Amino acid sequence: MFEFHPSKVATVKNDVLSGLTVALALVPEAVAFAFVAGVEPLVGLYAAFMVGLITACIGGRPGMISGATGALAVVMVALVADHGVEYLFATVVLMGVLQITAGALRLGKFIRMVPHPVMLGFVNGLAIVIFLAQLGQFGTPGEPGWLHGTFMEGSIVDVAWLEGQQMYMLLGLVALTMAIIHFLPKLTTAIPSSLAAIVVVSLLVVGLSLDTKVVGDIASIKGGLPSFHIPSVPLNWETFMIILPYSVILAAIGLIESLLTLRLVDEITETRGRGNKECVGQGVANVATGFFGGMGGCAMIGQSMINVNSGGRGRLSGISAALFLLMFILVASSLIEQIPLAALIGVMFIVVIGTFEWSSFRVLRKVPKSDAMVLVLVSGVTVATDLAVAVVVGVIVSALVFAWEHAKQIQVHAQEDHKGSTVYAVSGPLFFGSVTIFLEQFDPAAANEDVIIDFAESRVCDHSGLEAIDTLAERYLNAGKTLHLVHLSGECKQLLKKAGSLVEVNVIEDPKYFVAEDVLA
Repeated sequence: MFEFHPSKVATVKNDVLSGLTVALALVPEAVAFAFVAGVEPLVGLYAAFMVGLITACIGGRPGMISGATGALAVVMVALVADHGVEYLFATVVLMGVLQITAGALRLGKFIRMVPHPVMLGFVNGLAIVIFLAQLGQFGTPGEPGWLHGTFMEGSIVDVAWLEGQQMYMLLGLVALTMAIIHFLPKLTTAIPSSLAAIVVVSLLVVGLSLDTKVVGDIASIKGGLPSFHIPSVPLNWETFMIILPYSVILAAIGLIESLLTLRLVDEITETRGRGNKECVGQGVANVATGFFGGMGGCAMIGQSMINVNSGGRGRLSGISAALFLLMFILVASSLIEQIPLAALIGVMFIVVIGTFEWSSFRVLRKVPKSDAMVLVLVSGVTVATDLAVAVVVGVIVSALVFAWEHAKQIQVHAQEDHKGSTVYAVSGPLFFGSVTIFLEQFDPAAANEDVIIDFAESRVCDHSGLEAIDTLAERYLNAGKTLHLVHLSGECKQLLKKAGSLVEVNVIEDPKYFVAEDVLA
């Protein structure tokens, strides 16, 4: 079950060191997301540990990092504010059950329906969100909104910007971190450059007693082992109806983010993860974290990019990250709280640069305008709302554009054959978007007494197409014409109501395809 080395490049050393780097970056994010959700910091840290550990062990994508995320936290805040943290734990358990069900029903395959422009927009939007999230660190501690913009997928409003020496100090340390990450691999790859940068900058700050913000300025991360705890909520229908809407939304957001991150890691590593297995892994992880006092989570694209770029490709990298995080909570909290936030900001800025698809600027001028519009739209919606909403919007718009373009491809060519019959040759797909254009091209009054409609070059795609054929048949019958429908599929013949008796069977030439909606049903 454990695949520690999915490729020859990955080694135990790389996985362990990458896991350490990821764990260091997880601390401030988990704490900040806990604040966003309105819960204690340890609730976010426990979620990062448990979700990260379980998905690393049984998930479908080695090397992908999961934990508490901002997209889920912003949904949780209303629930916690209205009903309390115990209802959050119950919601996370039900969320996990729904995700396991989705995996068991093999719904993960539907992530294939996400078009490439949506994927590009998702990646670019996420890079912008990660960048904006770091800007909150350039504000003054204690000012309104300072924590609101801390390592969170969201806003930086109300940040009182640092000035003078403090700002120059922070910018200098961020620049140093980024320089180490960029240039160190040219000298050696013995250790991940991100980890080396964090260690060097931390030693520099401590050694020179530099006055800059550290992890401890956000909150204390000291705690004990998570303990089993059944959510203290009434076990009745009212409770179920309270948590169900939140659970459905959280499950959907978690799976969308996880499966899209899985696809991105697949592209980078040139390997293939297992979407349905990842759905089950995410579900099991959330059920467990709900019973151990965690806020739930899903895949984290920023940490996944840190891990992959640092050489972590196997399951051991995710397991190491989770165990290091637990060690930080139990015994090393005082040391981790001394890590300067500038080092972590620099790491995330490098992630932003590596995540953003800079080639999309060139692509915008080459792809159809509709695809370019979808790319920009998804990026904007990602920044304005959240990733799940952006992906859903992108898929819907892409589907509508696809339907609109294909609706214009339906054509009907009329001619008279040697027997004096009017023959209509139909070409193009017949579906809900094209039925209006299809029906407009027939004039029963102008046709001869004998009419043939040939569907050899057309495909009936859905129930709307079947209804259009029935409507057309009724028009010709009412006009007193003799109508023949040829080269329709077997499913069409069975499902047609008014025109069924008019279909002529050609065993040799009739198509063997199925009506799409009948197969999916």
